Amino acid sequence: MFELTAQGSGHSLPRRALVRAAGVAIALPWLESVRGSAGVLAQGDAPARRMLLISNNLGVLPTAFFPTNNGPNYTPSPYLEQLVEYRDQFSVFSGLSHLSCAGGHSTENCFLTGAKHPTSSGFRNTISLDQYAALYLGPFTRYSNLNLGINIDKANRSLSWTQDGTLLPVEDSPARLFRKLFVQGSRQQVAAQLAHLARRGSILDTIGASARKLHGALSRADRSRLDQYLSSIRQLEDRLHQSDAWRQRPNPIPQQPEPTDISAAARLFEKTQQMLEIAVLALQTDSTRIVTLMIDAFATPAFAIGADEKTTMGYHSLSHHGLREDYLSQLTKADMRQMALLRGVLKACAAATIGNGSLLDSTMILYGSNMGDANTHDNSNLPVLLAGGGLRH
Repeated sequence: MFELTAQGSGHSLPRRALVRAAGVAIALPWLESVRGSAGVLAQGDAPARRMLLISNNLGVLPTAFFPTNNGPNYTPSPYLEQLVEYRDQFSVFSGLSHLSCAGGHSTENCFLTGAKHPTSSGFRNTISLDQYAALYLGPFTRYSNLNLGINIDKANRSLSWTQDGTLLPVEDSPARLFRKLFVQGSRQQVAAQLAHLARRGSILDTIGASARKLHGALSRADRSRLDQYLSSIRQLEDRLHQSDAWRQRPNPIPQQPEPTDISAAARLFEKTQQMLEIAVLALQTDSTRIVTLMIDAFATPAFAIGADEKTTMGYHSLSHHGLREDYLSQLTKADMRQMALLRGVLKACAAATIGNGSLLDSTMILYGSNMGDANTHDNSNLPVLLAGGGLRH
């Protein structure tokens, strides 16, 4: 157990007493007053490195994603305009593809492996990039990696694969992931805490006294960091509660015939936002240093692309647009939502302090797809954007 040391207070406090209470453990973000908080290394050591790898298995419209000119003074494409405030923090790569890795949708499990001939009989995948990195980064955190998915066919799809080509299980529930990361203790304590959460409680209610005690022992800068971190947890809990709000409300009396059921999968971007927010918290608290997220657009039915707008068909059918304007219009709105979510990730990582830099400085964020052009099942010229990581962009 390491200790929390309050700058200028002349005393130290045990971390466990401050952040554990009644079955709840809140991992701390980086704080200058704390010895051993998230990813803090000895003076002179390089900062801990992290990675967040995101893939949408139907890609984006290539003509709206790639810039029309090269070099540092390129003109941003319509999609990259959504990220323009972080222009010096990301690079876009064109012309990339995996050698001998073609076959339309069958390549989705190969985005991070590059395994050849996925359509061949007897195909076996190879180790994915995240698992290779976990060999070196995994032992330093509670979870060697988090493998996440949205609307995913868990039996058949995953970004994460072992060295012998075995699919690693995918977590597709933001609420379950949140509980996995932030609720722990004895079986009785966990059961009580989950019941509290089900009653719309907050884990912050449980650790309130400990958090206030810690707050008073920190430097001014650390108090601001802690407030920001706890606020982000509260906002995330609110969103998780809102996701279940419809289940709590009585059904209205319909004035029209019963429509076709709308699966929860239709709330694609809301679910993706929740998962990304938890992923950032996991990285910020050094619960893990490696996160993968597959957005399984292939398995997504008609979905919301605005507050009062939904696509006229499933994502896969829409991706075979055949240059039809109504399809392209809907796909553009969907892609813009993806870019907005990515912008949110960059913003959150840039705002989170780690050591002398930001979480964005120490986290390599890869956004891309196995599909260069879903309309024609083309697996060449993959859309790839690499952000952060302290790299020269």
